[in-house]
Amino acid sequence: MSSYSRIGFKATEEAGLYQTHRPVSSEDIVAMANRLIKRKFARGRAMTSPTEAAAYLPAQMASYEHETFWALFLDNQHRILAFEKLFTGTLASASVYPREVVKRSLQLNAAAIIFAHNHPSGAAVPSQSDKDITQKLKDALALIEVVVLDHFIVGGDDVTSLAEQGLL
Repeated sequence: MSSYSRIGFKATEEAGLYQTHRPVSSEDIVAMANRLIKRKFARGRAMTSPTEAAAYLPAQMASYEHETFWALFLDNQHRILAFEKLFTGTLASASVYPREVVKRSLQLNAAAIIFAHNHPSGAAVPSQSDKDITQKLKDALALIEVVVLDHFIVGGDDVTSLAEQGLL
């Protein structure tokens, strides 16, 4: 049994089962969520579906008051190579540079990638800019044979998949 006794949580070996042994604050819950996210996105762990990643994204991005753009880099067996914040922007936008994404993909020897970014407004609706940058990234990465599996827009607790909307 793994223990997070410092913050009053205990995690069993069975995924999804957690116990508290004392009252916990919202800060304690966020700390535990951050630990779970790090474990979920640990190098070498297989990502069995993009929706598995989507479940953890709101907690990862909840604390950002400005737009952040993330990438989950995967190998050819969809095992995680890295989960990284690539770009930080303003309240309403973030500049994303395909050249830098291609460069980092090559450095990690990625075969596939899942993108995610937040909308601090709370609306998980993809903008035309979101659709445009996704297509630019997809085209650039196709040149080096990296497959874009999905791009998630996170607004508060809501997550929108561009792949599920047929936009990939």
